Amino acid sequence: MEDVLAVYQLPYDPDYPVVCMDESCKQMIGEVHEPIPCAPGKPKRIDDEYVRNGVAEIFMEVEPLAGKRHVEITERRTRKDWAAQIKQMLDERYPNATKVRLVMDNLNTHNIASLYEAFEPNEARQLAERLEIHYTPKHGSWLNMAEIELSALKGQCLDRRIPDMSIMKAEVAAWEKDRNNNAKKIVWQFTTPDARIKLKRLYPKI
Repeated sequence: MEDVLAVYQLPYDPDYPVVCMDESCKQMIGEVHEPIPCAPGKPKRIDDEYVRNGVAEIFMEVEPLAGKRHVEITERRTRKDWAAQIKQMLDERYPNATKVRLVMDNLNTHNIASLYEAFEPNEARQLAERLEIHYTPKHGSWLNMAEIELSALKGQCLDRRIPDMSIMKAEVAAWEKDRNNNAKKIVWQFTTPDARIKLKRLYPKI
């Protein structure tokens, strides 16, 4: 926990950006009967019956101090999918960064081995050397600021029935563009001194 909190206290440095990453999913829901649009004095009516169209996986990446985020919608979230996100992040969004300080949970796909499963050893090593990974502790996913951004995404964009992958990608891309244009930053205020007081019970008694 203190390792992650220390990273959040670092000043902004474009050569060593702090990026938080998290994953989630969204059930795609289609309509059996077309909704009845609203009319004067009557709200829009949606039938209770629906059809499940599979699950979309969500990769959320946010740089809190820069007010930038990127969301990728995929069909799966395997080791190779995670590795593809890392390569895209390093090559396209942070090509000039010396290292990306990456904060994420300790999921079994979130490790350097996934890069070696997806790419040739030389490329995997080059990508790994540009990462400085900081894992959130077990039961400490709330320390990952990407969760805050996922909550905003779900509340502002994914809080309704979305029938298929193409519509979901378009909706999320529009949300991402608007939020990035407004440079919405996350101001993290919970520090190590706060943790030692408020979470004293988690520390060993010496």
